[in-house]
Amino acid sequence: MLKSNKKIQKAWTFYDWANSVYPLVISSAIFPVFYEGYVDEKVIFFGFEFINTALITILSSCYFLLLVLILPVLSGIADSTGNKRSFMQFFCYLGSFCCVLLSFFDKNHLEISMLLFVMAGIGFWSSLVFYNAFLPEIAEKKDHDSLSARGFSMGYFGSVILLVLCLVLIFNAQESERAFYTRLCFALTGLWWFCFSQITFKNLPRGKKIRIKDKSTYQKGILELNKVRLYIMKTKRLKRFIYSFFVYSMAVQTIMLVAVYFGTKEVNWGEGANAKMGLIIGVLLIQLIAIPGAILLSKISKFKGNLFALKLVVFIWILLCLSALLVYEPIHFYLISGFVGLVMGGIQSLSRSTYSKYIPSGTKDTSSFFSFYDISEKLGIVIGMFSYGFIEQVTGSMRNSIVALVVFFIVGLLLLFQVPKEEISIESYG
Repeated sequence: MLKSNKKIQKAWTFYDWANSVYPLVISSAIFPVFYEGYVDEKVIFFGFEFINTALITILSSCYFLLLVLILPVLSGIADSTGNKRSFMQFFCYLGSFCCVLLSFFDKNHLEISMLLFVMAGIGFWSSLVFYNAFLPEIAEKKDHDSLSARGFSMGYFGSVILLVLCLVLIFNAQESERAFYTRLCFALTGLWWFCFSQITFKNLPRGKKIRIKDKSTYQKGILELNKVRLYIMKTKRLKRFIYSFFVYSMAVQTIMLVAVYFGTKEVNWGEGANAKMGLIIGVLLIQLIAIPGAILLSKISKFKGNLFALKLVVFIWILLCLSALLVYEPIHFYLISGFVGLVMGGIQSLSRSTYSKYIPSGTKDTSSFFSFYDISEKLGIVIGMFSYGFIEQVTGSMRNSIVALVVFFIVGLLLLFQVPKEEISIESYG
């Protein structure tokens, strides 16, 4: 009955509506433009000099590495206690609260300010581990692609509403007041995230419980994690998909996190507020096109299969990265933004639903299974972001970092061709 409950499924998708304002306003649009314009080109952070954008990418890779270390244990504990919802709530509230505090961002106290940025990111990405783990519990496998796409589509649509509101506040204000309204947008992001998440938490179940007798809470987490690891290593389809996802996620997530920083430095926007507006319009274009993109790819996967659709979209990403080397003017940025939007939502949605289909039927410890999914994604981000930031720090140009992203996509595509269509190893899990 749980897997046919439309009310629960709607509540689940509404968390995408609630939290997607963070990656748009904080990761992609308002905060990057604010940060790049407010903070000096070269900054001192704990006594070391960094290029400002290189500092963002390197810090991001560091907190994703922290997530890799703590989330597997937390997800195992969540499964063993049957309380995924509470873990999801905790990280949701941590992230939304830190977004509100980002409105006090001060370049003269950069270490504290960047700590808030890091904690907001930890809250967002950690909550997604437990959110994603609900998918196989609340829907049949045949509905995973469409429900996952519906969630991403709601997220893109909701985040666009808040972004438009933020743009109205910022660009209708007097020049002297724009800094205030920009900071206000960070607080609005946190409040939006917190308030709309209550719809999800009111209707979402606690999550299925796994009983492990006579073990401490920490041991339960380790046992569940190891149990899943052993199963994945015995399979071919699940293991090979994880390898491929790990590699192409290095590029996908890095692009999502640094696209605007690339736009601010590598594209000739001119001067003044209109230049910033043009950059944000490009980001808005990505979000709007991502909605039909996620739905379109779910339709392709329905008729041609998940693996075919993923191979197609990764190949398109390779072409887009190569095209980015030629982006210098705003019109170039708009064109490539449109195509990025088309494949960005699709690859995220389809990757999540494909993995959920590969989890063995009837399993209860979905948080532990999705912790492997998220470990792959987070480790990919660590390598992708660090590579991107390191290359920029050494060469002085973000454009040189694109070469690494092309390599990640090519390797990920080759690995996708090694994933069998059907599981040909063990079938049971327990």
